Amino acid sequence: MFRLLVEKELKNIIQSPKFLATFLTCSFLILLSIGIGINEYFNMMEQYNTAKNLAKTEMAQARSWMALSAKAFREPDPMQIFSAGVNYDIGRYSIVHERQDSKLQNSVYSDDPIFAVFRYMDFTFIVTVVFSLFAILFTYNTVNGERENGTMRLVFSNAIPRSTFISAKFVGSWLGLVIPLLVPILVGLLLLVVFKVPLSAAHWIKIIMLISTSVLYLTFFIAFGILISAVTKYSSVSFMILLVSWITLVFIIPRIGVMTASQFISVPTVAELESQKDSFSKARWEKHYGEIEKVWRARNAEMNGMSEADRQSYREENEYKWFEEDDKVRNEVQKEITEYSSKLSDDVRNRKATLENLALNISRISPASSFQLAAMNLSTSDINLKNRYEKEIQNFRQTFSTFTQKKQKESGGQAGMFRISIDSQSGVKISSGRDESSLNLREVPKFTQPSHTISQAVVPTIIDIGLMMFFTLFSFGGAFFSFNKYDLR
Repeated sequence: MFRLLVEKELKNIIQSPKFLATFLTCSFLILLSIGIGINEYFNMMEQYNTAKNLAKTEMAQARSWMALSAKAFREPDPMQIFSAGVNYDIGRYSIVHERQDSKLQNSVYSDDPIFAVFRYMDFTFIVTVVFSLFAILFTYNTVNGERENGTMRLVFSNAIPRSTFISAKFVGSWLGLVIPLLVPILVGLLLLVVFKVPLSAAHWIKIIMLISTSVLYLTFFIAFGILISAVTKYSSVSFMILLVSWITLVFIIPRIGVMTASQFISVPTVAELESQKDSFSKARWEKHYGEIEKVWRARNAEMNGMSEADRQSYREENEYKWFEEDDKVRNEVQKEITEYSSKLSDDVRNRKATLENLALNISRISPASSFQLAAMNLSTSDINLKNRYEKEIQNFRQTFSTFTQKKQKESGGQAGMFRISIDSQSGVKISSGRDESSLNLREVPKFTQPSHTISQAVVPTIIDIGLMMFFTLFSFGGAFFSFNKYDLR
């Protein structure tokens, strides 16, 4: 009897006039989102490679190790085809220099604000919004519709346990909704192969997990639709409840989480943070200029009473020594400014992390939030993407600065040191204490992309997948319990 009930539910879904329209719509949107994602990925890879080549050309034009700067670029990930996450919101590269704070800049949305208005339509969006609504449209009258049509009495004229009936409804609905939607998803995966998207074994594992998580999310809304249908007598009432619940779960709760958390934890704005850094830097350099002025006055005082020739000889004898002393002090000042800047950034980062954790935990009341967070983690486009890159860029900045300082000393001069000589024939000649020839860039350290292993992607999703499983089991259990007390008349 269970099999007959499942087959009956399958026929009700597949033969429904709305099934073909919704199936075609979902299939079109899935293939469209994956197609757009593939095209966007290749465009971003082209921009990434072009920008790297331009950066190499700029570095080749440098004539001083201390003036040399590098650029660290964020490489596009094929997983962004399925979930854009924060990929378009954060910067695409960072300038790396000893005396410049490294941070990602020039995001896609900052360069093209029009995309920020409408956002990108990716696979995660289709599942979150369309799949859930698709499930509601086919389950809102699963139980009470049978009562309204008079078929429920006919079914229970046989000796059928209520648990068998509600289980068959769930299995039939699941097969009728999930299996057809896997067809366009598999076609979308075939597109990845046809267009030769560079996917590793780790990428395929993440894709399989993402699809499984999507199925779990759809399963929740199937169970939730059956629950509401089992606690109401009229399908019109259950449809309105489900529609309001869908709007609340998908759109309202995720945003309430951020708004609520911001009331408890304050985080300085970017403008406030930069203002604090600039104020400290200006004050520290002004203090340094005052101190260095006193040092040079003292050095000039040492030459009092000397002839002009002795003064010139004394300067040439001590100029490298003096400059090394001054450069050492300058480096200490820069180090102090960098440490202060890093301390401020770390404090803001810690506050942001606390705010984000609280906001995400509140928003996890909604399965839609849990699914989106899981999809972003599996697609390596989660909210920690910016922190991972900026941490790696900071490490690269230290390595790069150490290298350039070492090379500058080996070249026999210091940045910013100039010698002025006057000749009766050639006139005034300005030369630097640096090597003006081309720099050998073969030994320059290269920026490496931050690693993000499968375990690092999967572990954060455990709590979100666990919550979705809990919500699904709770909904099915609620439907089972409610139907046991359901009035069949």
